[in-house]
Amino acid sequence: MSTALLTDHYELTMLAAALRDGTAQRRCVFEVFARHLPLGRRYGVVAGTSRLLDAIDSFRFGPAEIDELRNKQVVDAKTLEWLAAHRFSGDIEGYAEGELYFPGSPIFTVRGSFAEAVLLETLVLSVLNHDTAIASAAARMVCAAGERPCIEMGSRRTHEEAAVAAARAAYLAGFAATSNLTTGQRYGVPTTGTSAHAFTLLHDDEEVAFTAQVAALGPHTTLLVDTYDVLDGIRAAVRVAGPELGAIRLDSGDLGLFTVQARELLDSLGARATRIVVTSDLDEYAIAALAVAPVDGYGVGTSLVIGSGAPTAGLVYKLVEVDGHPVAKWSTGKPSRGGRKYALRRHNRKGVMTGEVVATGGPAEALEGDRGLQVTLVVAGRRADSGSLPLAQLERARAHHRDVMATLPADGRKLSRGEPAIDTDFVEIRP
Repeated sequence: MSTALLTDHYELTMLAAALRDGTAQRRCVFEVFARHLPLGRRYGVVAGTSRLLDAIDSFRFGPAEIDELRNKQVVDAKTLEWLAAHRFSGDIEGYAEGELYFPGSPIFTVRGSFAEAVLLETLVLSVLNHDTAIASAAARMVCAAGERPCIEMGSRRTHEEAAVAAARAAYLAGFAATSNLTTGQRYGVPTTGTSAHAFTLLHDDEEVAFTAQVAALGPHTTLLVDTYDVLDGIRAAVRVAGPELGAIRLDSGDLGLFTVQARELLDSLGARATRIVVTSDLDEYAIAALAVAPVDGYGVGTSLVIGSGAPTAGLVYKLVEVDGHPVAKWSTGKPSRGGRKYALRRHNRKGVMTGEVVATGGPAEALEGDRGLQVTLVVAGRRADSGSLPLAQLERARAHHRDVMATLPADGRKLSRGEPAIDTDFVEIRP
């Protein structure tokens, strides 16, 4: 399916004007960056890159798209002719998916003619702003959870396609599984789930419902025990499944108190290996508050799919170079730095990141422990990872994110508001 109309009207009118005055073919560099992180956040996580490259591959104006633009008189006949023949032929570099970024990090760089690069603005920002916001929130939740797994279960709280993208981004950032089956189908993310309160309410009593679920799914299933009285529910669950009961789920009430009571009761009933999974409007702060509670896993929904209070990453797509010459926006409050950027990250002898260097005019000199941040994504319109399956792309991003998080300073993992975990130095390299 074409993604060409997943854009804003003014992208096409800019193209039409540039074609008319002869500037459409000027060589340009556009960069994606965040002027700042969401308030109090200490890092962000790049996500959505592979999805975006798929969308760029499908950015084609076929007969249906051309007819739509012609019928709505969006652009003139000359522009329609150009669009019908358009295929992106430029170059793209960017931070690897799963990489951490900070204010000013050039996370996605598009090089090509003005005509082909400007058309991608809306699509690029739509994908990266959403997925990056979700992954950034998910990473904080994973940090708060420690070694305990997090499960994504927010499909019912967002648009159906946004749910798939959110589940993918959460898995990239360290979530263990999702409830969303399409995400499992498209990306190979593990899926999980057992029952809701409706299944218990369907039956004449709780124990009958548990008996039916265990008969269908086996004693290692997870039983939802808080439809009525939590402790009575636990007793009924163990009577039905025995001490081999896989897990119980708590979805309401004072989770700190209930988990302690549940653990004591399970142990007294011989179900010492039965895990306790909690849900109920969790975010990273609620997860952190349960750090000392006897919890074995967390299910996160609403807070995750809205970025835990930061539903967009605040990324912008700005023109920074024309025909090899830096250009910049100077308006008050929204400045940009001209010139193509080159980024590297510095680390101490223990491998902990200490700073980021963003250079114009050429790459900064690399010191011992430095790591270049930008990778080649597209060359002359062809993807560098062509032939790589979505599952392999996602697993690489997940592994890269895990490795990078291991280099984050300890202060960077704090949930309390603070400055970015590392400083960014902007330097100009002169010949």
